[in-house]
Formats: sequence, C-alpha cells, structure tokens
Amino acid sequence: MSTPSKSDQPILLEVKNLKTWFPIRRGLLQRTVGHVKAVDDVSFHVRRGETLGLVGESGCGKTTVGRTLLRLIPNSGGDVRFDGKDVFGASALDMRRLRREMQIIFQDPGGSLNPRMRVGRIVGEPLEVHGLSSGDELRTRVEELLVRCGLWKQAADRYPHEFSGGQRQRIGIARALALQPRLIVCDEPTSALDVSIQSQILNLLSDLQDEMGLSYLFISHDMAVIHHICDRIAVMYNGKIVEEGTRDEIINSPKHEYTQALLSAVPEADPRRKKQRLRLANARM
Repeated sequence: MSTPSKSDQPILLEVKNLKTWFPIRRGLLQRTVGHVKAVDDVSFHVRRGETLGLVGESGCGKTTVGRTLLRLIPNSGGDVRFDGKDVFGASALDMRRLRREMQIIFQDPGGSLNPRMRVGRIVGEPLEVHGLSSGDELRTRVEELLVRCGLWKQAADRYPHEFSGGQRQRIGIARALALQPRLIVCDEPTSALDVSIQSQILNLLSDLQDEMGLSYLFISHDMAVIHHICDRIAVMYNGKIVEEGTRDEIINSPKHEYTQALLSAVPEADPRRKKQRLRLANARM
C-alpha cells in the first residue's frame, strides 16, 4: 500500500492576511505618527507532516511571522487557525492547551537556555508547568528526550555553559519535544552553528519528523538549508510573501527577481566554477 504524499495531508496551520505593525512614536507625548509594517498581509498554510520554509533576508519579517502566530508578539490583523481552532481568539485556558501543540526552537541556543538552571530542569519544565509529569517519571522522560536528541542521560545534571553550541541546540530541541507537539516553529535553528554541525541538526529534525509526524515552519535566510529540509518554500521580502511553491519549483524555476537574487547568493561548492551574482536594485512587490 502506497504512502500518501504530504500534499494530500489535511492542513494543520492556516495563516490568512496576517499583519504585525509596530508603532512609530515621536514628540513629548509619544504620539503615534506611523507604523513599521514588519508583517503585512501574509497568508500561507502548513500541512500535517510537512515542512514549509519561510526564507528571506534579515529584517524581512519572517521571525516576526513565527512569533506572532504563536502569540508571543501581538498581531495587528489577520487570522491564524491551528487544526481549525482560532489562535488569536482563544481564551487563556484554550491557549494553554494550544501551547502544548505548538512549540518553537530559537535561533540562539545559548541565549534561549536559562544559565542558572540545570539541563534536566530546562527540558522538564514544560512537563511540570502543564502537570504532565513529576518525580522519577519526570526524570525518566527528560533522559529519554536527551538521548533521542543525541545527548546522554547524565547531561541532565549539567548547566548549559558546559555544552557546545550544537549540543545546546539539541537541548533546545529536546525541550520543544517535551510536550509532544504537532507543530514546531524552527526560527533559524542552524544559523549560529558550524556547517558540519548544521547538517547534524538538520538530519535530527528530519528523523524526528519522520518518527513523530511533526510539521515544521522552518525560518531561515539560507537557501541551501531551506533546499535540504523543506517540502515547500515561501519567499518573504519587506513583510510580504512574494513567491511560494514546491521546493523544486522555487529552486529550479524561480519567478520573482528577489528569489533569483537569493539563489544567486548561495555559494558554489566547486571553487573553480564562477557564479553570476544578481544585484537587486528594487524588487517589485
């Protein structure tokens, strides 16, 4: 019996006309004189078990998208639905339940971990907060998560500063998996790591997706990374999505000049081959 393709799976996350504007205040009374439109009318969806790559240069609004749909940043408009449930309209109790389904892996593995807490407490804290585990059961669950993410049981007794950057990111992944979510927002999870460690983390994320049926919104500025892990790609520029399609469509036949410029910036593996770098003067929206 053939395995159904990811494109046939039902939609898990649906984002419609999302807006996140930040006020510009001036004067003694700090009156609002305008807005920075960090995210301006963005729409996309993520199906069960698939990875959607959200790619663009620094400052284009992609990280703001991820944090807004998780309600870590207040939205200015639009609609987000997770498995049919209204995220922005959810009550505090409903949002608490939704947070078990939607997690995030942060860009900086060091800055996202409390340096005063041992790793066991960092990974186990979500389980304690949601009342899912305690005592010996909690310790066993934490050790299982650490081992599954490529660490060892005794790592639970150490502090974050005792680990390398790649190991700290594995701790962050273990923490994100603790509540057995269905969607994980991966906010540039490999950008602070060496290239060799990047591939290890990407392979771990792929293995976890196959094993647990996870859906990823993978945020990155690196087209090579996006190409490696994503099923579909949405390209962001100045707070808007300018192009969206399957991985092969975007990589092999980019339509928008901004996408073409991003692809031209990917380094060539063979140093003897010269690549023509596109200079983006003023991409149309």
